[in-house]
Parts: sequence; C-alpha cells; structure tokens
Amino acid sequence: MHSRLAAALAALLIVSSAHAADEHAPAHASGGAPSSKAILKELAAGNARYVAGKLTLVTATPARRAEVVRGQHPKAIVLGCSDSRVPPELLFDQGIGDLFVVRVAGNVASDDTLGSVEYAAGHLGTPLVVVLGHTGCGAVAATCAGGHAEGHVAAIVEEIRPAVLAVKAASAEACASSAVPENARLVAASLTKESPILAKLVAEGKLEIVTAVYDLATGAVTLQR
Repeated sequence: MHSRLAAALAALLIVSSAHAADEHAPAHASGGAPSSKAILKELAAGNARYVAGKLTLVTATPARRAEVVRGQHPKAIVLGCSDSRVPPELLFDQGIGDLFVVRVAGNVASDDTLGSVEYAAGHLGTPLVVVLGHTGCGAVAATCAGGHAEGHVAAIVEEIRPAVLAVKAASAEACASSAVPENARLVAASLTKESPILAKLVAEGKLEIVTAVYDLATGAVTLQR
C-alpha cells in the first residue's frame, strides 16, 4: 500500500495492537459479542423496516451521542458507493456508532479504502464487512459505456473495469446490471488479497466479508451468495 493515509493507519495498528487486544477483545470473542450472522440478521431486519417506511433510529439520540464520545464499537463495516441515494445508516435503520461506513464512488478498494477497513476490523474489532453495490451505479455505467474518463475518475473506472470485462455483456444496459454484483464480489475478494491484516482476521474466524446489492427502486438490500 502506497498512500500516506494507509501507511499511517497501518502504523497505528502496529503501535496500538497490544492495547486494542485488551480493549476490544469482546468484539472478537465468541462469548458475549454477537456473531457476524447475528449482525447480518439485524441489518436485514433494519432494511425491512426501511423498505416498509418504519424507521426507528432509536440510537440517534442525545444520550447515544454522549455515550459514543467515550469510544466506538461499530457492529459492521459497510464499504459502499458514495452515491447520495445510498446512505447505509438509513437503509439498514442504524444509528450513531452502529456502522463504520467507508464510501467511495463504485465502492472500490483503493489504498485509502483498505486502510479504513483495516482500522475498523483490526483496531476496533468489528467482525463483519459488507461490500455494498447498488443498482443504477453511475460509476459502473460509465465504465460499461467505455470512452475516456477525465481527471481522477479514470482511476475509479480502472478499478471497476475487471468486473465489466468479466460479465461480457451484450449491451451497456445489460453490462451495468450484471457488473454491479460482480464488482462487489471482486472488491470483496481484493480485501483479503491485498491486505494481510484482513486475510489473517478472516483465517482466524474473527472477520466475515460478504457482498450485497441495494435496489434503488425498492429499497431492498439483497445479500449475494
């Protein structure tokens, strides 16, 4: 990893590893802490409330805000797209301190993205990563359409291109539909491929990485198998 942010986060993980092991052990323990499957079930229930228009947001309160001043223990990491129509806290009906959200166009795994996920998984002890794609993703559609991307957008397009090549779609529309879940799958795979920290946590059973797709029209999040 070459970015200064990623390097700084990696250094922080090393310096604080002993402290983190004591402070955040419950998140990795099989005893009191919820399992990744239990957390997924909770997120699915929250999404069902969102789809039904019955958000609770019970932890979006002054009391909860005061509570998290002392520290954060997010239950899940969501690596999602920066699209303004896809706010993870709302679509999973979660409140302050519940999710560690990393958002970037096309939900791609850049150095900074990897560093952020490593921080939450390795230092905060968060046991679940959800790589969240969504229908109507402009970054994926632009990659499917081809042509020249200007500025730094080109770097995002290059990250998504392997998914577009993998689906071998006959049209740009079909490509955009098929490449969204494929991109999420490839990004999820790259997390452990590019990060020894995440690979170790997965191998030890302390971290689970899953992919999902959010439907802009229905509001539903579908876990990919």
